[in-house]
Amino acid sequence: MSGLNLCGYSPLMSDKLNALLARLKAHRRTLILAMAEHDGLPAGSALRQVAELENVIAAVDAVAGEEADRVRRV
Repeated sequence: MSGLNLCGYSPLMSDKLNALLARLKAHRRTLILAMAEHDGLPAGSALRQVAELENVIAAVDAVAGEEADRVRRV
């Protein structure tokens, strides 16, 4: 069971969450920049993708904060 903490996560979970957050934000940026290239309103599916990414980014950010707090308490 080496490499795992009491919660069953690897010690570098905060780093992994931050890396995931960076990838999600980069993908969101790519989608928004692609939408900006076209005149008119973006397709509804593209808007939904960005909205879903916003929700996931918020969730991952919250979990990363919780994980950082947990690590500080240990």
